[in-house]
Amino acid sequence: MSRPHGIPLPSAQRSSDSDETESACADDKQGQPRPREGVRQLTGAERVRTLVESNASVSLTLPGARDTHEHDELGKGAPVARTVTPDGDVILLVSGESAAARAAAHAQDDDLTAVIEITDVAPVSVPHRIRGRAWLAGWLTPVRGDDRAACAALLAERQPVGELLGMSDFPDPPGEARSTRPAWMMLRLEVGEISVDDLWGAERVDPEELAGAEPDPMTAHEAELLQHLHAAHADRVADLCGLLGPRATAGLKAVPLALDRLGLRVRFTDAGDGAARSSFDARFDFPEPVADVCGLRRAVHHLFAAAAH
Repeated sequence: MSRPHGIPLPSAQRSSDSDETESACADDKQGQPRPREGVRQLTGAERVRTLVESNASVSLTLPGARDTHEHDELGKGAPVARTVTPDGDVILLVSGESAAARAAAHAQDDDLTAVIEITDVAPVSVPHRIRGRAWLAGWLTPVRGDDRAACAALLAERQPVGELLGMSDFPDPPGEARSTRPAWMMLRLEVGEISVDDLWGAERVDPEELAGAEPDPMTAHEAELLQHLHAAHADRVADLCGLLGPRATAGLKAVPLALDRLGLRVRFTDAGDGAARSSFDARFDFPEPVADVCGLRRAVHHLFAAAAH
């Protein structure tokens, strides 16, 4: 599939390749700490799929929209739910009154280009709180006809929304004589290009890999678990400094930053003041990938036990 015309996506150069590369995660001049260890990690497609299926904030823009008023309304019409189909398309649920819904109602299969931007913010307070961004560009059309029931079911699996009830009864937007718009509209983004810039670096992702990638099973629980670790077990998280080797220094502040089925990432900040304060990340691999919350608890307890010894 060719790149959607006129949609500039961010550079896919890894931030470690050049000091001049601007990262979407950058925080002024310091920039987002990047991992230096050779640790296990999710693939780029898995990271993007996880962001799509997560509760991270999302915006939808139409680069080709002629009416600037539409751009103003797009901010109010952000998708309230999204998921990925078995074919790799992204299904979005938006307000029927949104500019995106109005524009898509009159679009043909390849004449309305759109970009989804997903911003992932750490659920705990840390320096450089934006953990990553992903951009998916492609062609936007309404979900019509027999596809509605299947797409509504996919959305409900990932993020139940009461308004999905009766979705299959909505009229097709174009060519209808009815004067009222549906309260909600499902849109399909046929993805042509993907870029991600996150804690692991920046890269492009083949859209064909998105369909086959699985979202990380911890994504639905990550925010709650990180907040719990930070609030109730801050001392044990700080004990992980004992596993840092030469990097362990007195006065390091430790905050749990991210977790997935493969491991826990902690952001360590030194005791400097203001601009002199620096941060780095350490990634702690689990003994084996976890599939659920029970397995995650066992893996985290294993890390704490290792740090205690």
